[in-house]
Amino acid sequence: MQTRNKILDDMSQLMTNAMGVAQGAKDEAETAMKSFVDRWLADRDFVTREEFDAVRAMAQKAREENEALKTRIAALEEKLAK
Repeated sequence: MQTRNKILDDMSQLMTNAMGVAQGAKDEAETAMKSFVDRWLADRDFVTREEFDAVRAMAQKAREENEALKTRIAALEEKLAK
């Protein structure tokens, strides 16, 4: 026959409740920290990867056009010099 010890049952219940409270506090702290980081990032002027890639492509195209124009100007200046 197994006897139940009320003190041990109460301690077990207390520890179970304490772990539930600790888990709830952890979840709440994680949510608060994520919310803080999201707000902090939103306040900054960070660009998305898509925006960065679009501007990078525009800059590359502008460089290529500049090189083509330099070549064309050089050819025209050479033609005028003759």
